[in-house]
Amino acid sequence: MKNEIISTLRAHEIVKRRICHAPEGRGIFLNLTTEENLDLGAWSVLDKQTLKVDLEKVYQYFPRLKERRNQSAGTLSGGEQQMLSIGRALMGRPEILLLDEPSLGLAPQLIETIFEIIIQINRSGKTVLLVEQNALKALEVASHGIVLETGRVVLRGSAKELLASEDVKKAYLGS
Repeated sequence: MKNEIISTLRAHEIVKRRICHAPEGRGIFLNLTTEENLDLGAWSVLDKQTLKVDLEKVYQYFPRLKERRNQSAGTLSGGEQQMLSIGRALMGRPEILLLDEPSLGLAPQLIETIFEIIIQINRSGKTVLLVEQNALKALEVASHGIVLETGRVVLRGSAKELLASEDVKKAYLGS
């Protein structure tokens, strides 16, 4: 997989390479239950025991989802839907987890929770690629950062360097 161009691959081929995505706007199936959504994330997992273990791990990260496992996903709160989106991506057993705007539209307390879980996921050995408007939160949890402006890279470096950069502070951190 190293140095492989995946931009021409179909979504299921990318997931087979253990790259999974929680999209901006959540992208969950509103008419299915929480657990049915999670099961869809595990479509490539054939071993039932592995599926059970992975489902329990998602429920450890997001206990609220276990409480709501039989509830229609369309009736979940925005934060619960975000948890479901990340949980569904985790069910694909990713080595690389792509998170697109995981804090979008969430209350500040829930943003803290989501970012704590992102740290846990990363510490479990998964690479997390985070696209996030909340530059401060993103840089607080990241090891490296790339700052884009209208689709162009304007800065890159360690998260520590970017947090200390006067340009970043002025333009993105409001100080």
